Amino acid sequence: MSPLPATVPAIVRTRLRAAVRRPSRLTPEEVQDRALLLRLLSLLLQYPDAELAAARPTVVAAVRALPPSPAAAELAAFTGWFTDQEPEALERHYVEMFDLRRKSSLYLTYYLHGDTRRRGMALLTLGRRYRAAGWETGGGELPDHLPVVLEFAALSGPGPGEAPLRQHRRGLELIHRALTDADSPYRHLLAALLTLMPPATEADLAAVAELAAEGPPNEDVGLDPYAGGSFAPPGTFAPPGTFVPPDQAPPTLVPPFTSSPDGPR
Repeated sequence: MSPLPATVPAIVRTRLRAAVRRPSRLTPEEVQDRALLLRLLSLLLQYPDAELAAARPTVVAAVRALPPSPAAAELAAFTGWFTDQEPEALERHYVEMFDLRRKSSLYLTYYLHGDTRRRGMALLTLGRRYRAAGWETGGGELPDHLPVVLEFAALSGPGPGEAPLRQHRRGLELIHRALTDADSPYRHLLAALLTLMPPATEADLAAVAELAAEGPPNEDVGLDPYAGGSFAPPGTFAPPGTFVPPDQAPPTLVPPFTSSPDGPR
């Protein structure tokens, strides 16, 4: 943005700069449509169990009823694929994309803090944010799991509710890039989400490239003070090492971010 002329009154310059920094105010109808988009994204990014597979016609109808927008178009592209797949194929693809690949893990604080104590603190802080807003996750997932963050954003509104999404903008870019490289239809869901956020800056894109090449921070010190907390049961954090995990984890260790078919999604 070019500097404003000195002849423009100071109060006008201040308000113009503020308008550039913050998104335009949304009408109540736009807020409602945005919340529905976020809730649909939250739902479709969950494990495609039998209940979700059976609800596909209802989900498709909801997507078709959305007002035209780039996000709605991306959701339509995803549901076109989603409805054509056998349930077992959906489950296999989901596990391959999100449970077996760190670069497309849905646990957002991993990208910002990696295997460090700061990640434990970030999880606690995020959980406190939810409780301060009067929202309880139920304990089925970590508070940084993307479907959980999306549900909070839908319920709490585009200001403070979407703050965790904005904080993890670069991680979302990396997930989208990894899914695109893997030619996964789930890339449409991340693309839809990114259309709802401010455009990535050059600094964001440079940081994503560095993150993709080097991985997030890690440290050799254990995370026991946080691993036993209410948001991070033992074994949750990936062991320090390379950004891309080995093809098969040692049988005595819990694989990072592995989802149990019997556990909550």
